[in-house]
Amino acid sequence: MPDLIAPVLPADTFSRTAQPTVPAGDGLVLRPFRPADAPAVHAVFQDPVMHQWHARSAGSEAEVAGWIGQWRDAWAADREAQWAVAEEDTGQLVGRVALREVRFADGAAEVAYWTAPDARGRGVAVRATATLVRWALEETGFHRLELLHAVRNEASCRVAARTGFTLEGTKRSSGLHADGWHDMHLHARVRGD
Repeated sequence: MPDLIAPVLPADTFSRTAQPTVPAGDGLVLRPFRPADAPAVHAVFQDPVMHQWHARSAGSEAEVAGWIGQWRDAWAADREAQWAVAEEDTGQLVGRVALREVRFADGAAEVAYWTAPDARGRGVAVRATATLVRWALEETGFHRLELLHAVRNEASCRVAARTGFTLEGTKRSSGLHADGWHDMHLHARVRGD
């Protein structure tokens, strides 16, 4: 059956080029994860705040090295895009931003992020998310980006608001965390906002 609507983005939107490094300004850069990031990512996932809002834990640096390999493979397979947020001058990992649940035909994806404990309170998540949004909507051609977080995660709600995501509603009991089901806020940005 022929499609009536052309895909918003081609199916090989990621894989047709190498994953870019994207300057975020103010000394931050979004870059592909490297195997050498495994110890820093492992350390972040030992933080109790990460355990509160994320479904994964990291048992070892070797496990995290496997994640990094999967993240790099996901770009090449056009499934998702994961960037390390790093200090431009030292290369120190301070966070992560990602496009997940990518649907190229619809021009849509979900934005995700976390910040290393020692980098919190410095605007890292806001700067990195704003950079990712600009890259996705303006440079790459996505039409809609969604951002989900637990309603009780007020820090993520502030990041969403500060990066121009409109609160569209609450998805009741839709996020399973270690302490049970959470209502989730759904925010979105649309190209042209």
